[in-house]
Amino acid sequence: MLNSELKRAIRVLGAASRGGGKPIWGALADELDKPKRRRVAVNLSRIGRHSGEGDVVAVPGKVLASGSMGSGVTVAAFSFSEGARAKIVASGSRAVSLVDLLEEGVEPSRIRILK
Repeated sequence: MLNSELKRAIRVLGAASRGGGKPIWGALADELDKPKRRRVAVNLSRIGRHSGEGDVVAVPGKVLASGSMGSGVTVAAFSFSEGARAKIVASGSRAVSLVDLLEEGVEPSRIRILK
């Protein structure tokens, strides 16, 4: 099932890049299209260091639970560990998928990609 979700995310993000002329979606799709061993895994502590309240962070891979982060951050990723999702919600932030972030219509200039 995860493989079909990955293929769908790559397809939807790539189409948004080609159709809307927003290269950030294509960059995220390209990162997701790498082999699993080459995809990024980012800890919450790194997200906390590089973001502040109201920021939108995109991770083209998995978010892991090590560390903590501030509140008011929207974190979009392909997948989250159970602990990471729980810590994000407990801190008052949001955890969403990359496709959901695209569908929300967030302005690409507000998005920070962490690898």
